[in-house]
Amino acid sequence: MLLIDDAIVVTLNDDHDVFFDGAIAIDEDRIVAVGTSADVRARVPDGATVIDAHGGAVMPGLVDLHYHTALGRGWADHLPLAENLARFWYPLVRAIDPEAVYWGALLSYAESIRFGVTAVNDMYRHIDAMAKAAGAIGIRAVLSNVVADDEHGLDTLASNEAGFRSSNGAADGRVEVTVGIEWLPLASIGLLRDASALAADLGTGVHIHLNESLGEVQSSLEKFGRRPTEVAYECGLLGPGTVAAHCVWLSDTEIGLMRDTGTQISHNPTSNAKLGVGVARLLDYRAAGINVGLGHDSVEGVNSSDMFQVMQFTSLVQRAVRMDAELLGAADLLTMATRNGSAALGHDAGVLAEGKKADVIVVDLNDPSFTPLVEGNRNQLYAHLAFAAQGRAVRTVVIDGAVVMDDRTLRTVDVDEIEAKATEAFVRVLAAAGVDDEIASGLAMTRGMPTP
Repeated sequence: MLLIDDAIVVTLNDDHDVFFDGAIAIDEDRIVAVGTSADVRARVPDGATVIDAHGGAVMPGLVDLHYHTALGRGWADHLPLAENLARFWYPLVRAIDPEAVYWGALLSYAESIRFGVTAVNDMYRHIDAMAKAAGAIGIRAVLSNVVADDEHGLDTLASNEAGFRSSNGAADGRVEVTVGIEWLPLASIGLLRDASALAADLGTGVHIHLNESLGEVQSSLEKFGRRPTEVAYECGLLGPGTVAAHCVWLSDTEIGLMRDTGTQISHNPTSNAKLGVGVARLLDYRAAGINVGLGHDSVEGVNSSDMFQVMQFTSLVQRAVRMDAELLGAADLLTMATRNGSAALGHDAGVLAEGKKADVIVVDLNDPSFTPLVEGNRNQLYAHLAFAAQGRAVRTVVIDGAVVMDDRTLRTVDVDEIEAKATEAFVRVLAAAGVDDEIASGLAMTRGMPTP
């Protein structure tokens, strides 16, 4: 049994209970006690492993609901979405091999864990390599492929199905596999319908990009005569098991389709802002009753996987655009980053409560971003966690009941080795992809490129 003691316990339950002199107890992969330190200690037998939180905030782990394993941070930093995809992203992912994916996934997951993420919804290539990395490092991972029509040289439904059959349920169930669809500009109606049928046959979910850019919407209107979410609905791809990423440009009709089908949305404001694709109608989605979680997307597009930063952007962008400082308070942001993401993936986590999965983080309140902190003031604590904290403040991470990081040190992997191997892999894949040096220089022309 594991006891995390001397903590401020932020439960994020329906009542937003906070225990300022609190503790939680974990047995195997489940939380078995939450409450005051005295009450929890009384339920823990002698010989339990104890982590002294030193007054840190214990809270549910963050869920990164839209994620791409990445190797090439900072390489095509200045490019808008369409040119980034055409000149960097697609050449790189077409050239990537399982070994490079393994080290890239370890690099990505290591950063996410150090920033307090306990679960990722990762769409990339070579699912078995991703699953191997997730198993080695200890993260909870939902994996899918970047499936497109054959002529685009990405993944196929056959490769995604093979990954499901070989890796779904790996790492004691921490790894799950769903069906991925890259996006509609690279898909036919036949592929979309086949993807829906495959997900149903396998009893799994769907991860898809939808309505990310105006260019995508225009492409769908020209190609299919309907908007992207309308096409996805007609092909049977919407539903409670589907995570639709971005959804920046949903019409009222499409919002209704998302609501009526119970589809989950991953809102990715840092990526949307960095790539210049627009500001999503987040408040309208929430008002419609759609479950919205948060994602960073990819460090190749947005440079950082810090989900505390994503929380801050989620509120700040909406407040700026709508000129309303009362929108999206701290409790909303923390809930979207934990409970909503867990619910979207069907995970029994996201809340510190008895019987829930033990995906838990400890945030160091001695970090300067938490000063001042008035003892017993929940509102100020929430404000610090949602608007001031950075991933560097995370001290301890427990996933599925196992201590994956403590005192800011990953216990499961050698980070120095990962960083060296991932860099070697990037250099090798970059050469194989034939990506031109002008992209790295920052001097490439960024205007006048066709939008897919």
